[in-house]
Amino acid sequence: MRILAIDVGTGTQDILLFDSTGPVENSIKLVMPSATQIAAGRIRRATAARRPLVLTGIVQGGGPCHWALNDHLAAGLPAYATPEAAATFDDDLDAVAAMGVRVVSDDEAARIDAERVVLRDIDLDAVRAALAAFDVSGAFDGIAVGCLDHGDAPPGYSDRLFRFDHLKRTVEARNDLRAFAFPPDALPPYLTRARAVVTSAQAQAPGVPVAFLDTGPAAALGALQDPRVAAEREQLVLNLGNMHALAFHLQGERIISLYEHHTGEVTTEQIEDFSERLVAGSLRHEEIFGSKGHGAFYADGANAGGAPMPLVAVTGPQRGKLRGSRLAPYFATPHGDMMISGCFGLLVGFAEVYPDAREEITRALA
Repeated sequence: MRILAIDVGTGTQDILLFDSTGPVENSIKLVMPSATQIAAGRIRRATAARRPLVLTGIVQGGGPCHWALNDHLAAGLPAYATPEAAATFDDDLDAVAAMGVRVVSDDEAARIDAERVVLRDIDLDAVRAALAAFDVSGAFDGIAVGCLDHGDAPPGYSDRLFRFDHLKRTVEARNDLRAFAFPPDALPPYLTRARAVVTSAQAQAPGVPVAFLDTGPAAALGALQDPRVAAEREQLVLNLGNMHALAFHLQGERIISLYEHHTGEVTTEQIEDFSERLVAGSLRHEEIFGSKGHGAFYADGANAGGAPMPLVAVTGPQRGKLRGSRLAPYFATPHGDMMISGCFGLLVGFAEVYPDAREEITRALA
């Protein structure tokens, strides 16, 4: 069984071509620039050339490409976007227009003389081309994809709170990290980016089963595949991504509590403090949100308090923020590779969504 797992982040897209017929360590791995980083570079080249810009495609991750677009507009250069592409920058297209972007139809976009940038988080043609360069087949039995989606928040409602509401709602419905795994037809309609990622994967690989899993739970499920982490009764798993930091206080795959923040907005000392108080039961949601984070949540509805600090397992490209920390972190390396932690979690998500594949995936990962 060959499953392509793609963990779409802000700085990188981490890609694993899992093959259950051999050691998982031998599976092909790629750590490549994320789609938003690639789009940002193309936008900046248009700006440097003083050329108009046309954005087409579908909603994808923002961040770098959003900042590049702002700089393009600030330079006094025109920018156009089709409705689906414009939703990358705000689900409210009036807000995108207020930025200075002219929202146009696909037909109008095709007639504009400008530099063109296609937005999408998943580019299977690029993945297949990379594989072909090493004489590896681009055929897959399944695709597991993950991204972080704030969701389509109602007007006037914080997108940080809206995302955190989704995390809470999912845990309250079923307290298990695997509950964040969805088949295409079960994705909540408000997860517009997730739906775009899945739809894009389906269009580029017709007939291939696709599963979606949020990148935060995916990283935690990946870290739990490190034997040192799995051996503990409780764990605090910290995923320090390039943009987001997500902490799960766990008993295996059961969530005791969690908090989510922006990695660039927190210092090492804040991460230490937030994490210690999350476990102690004294961290308040308002503190996290008030410091530009998403929030904190105790899954049982009450702060347990008094718990000793469990093993702190850290993963993610910004894990260096905790090097030498008083939390005495353990840097998780599932199957010998930290950067692919999320992909290993995505495989667990795929097995959750497609039970027929579960035994083979579980056996290979074991």
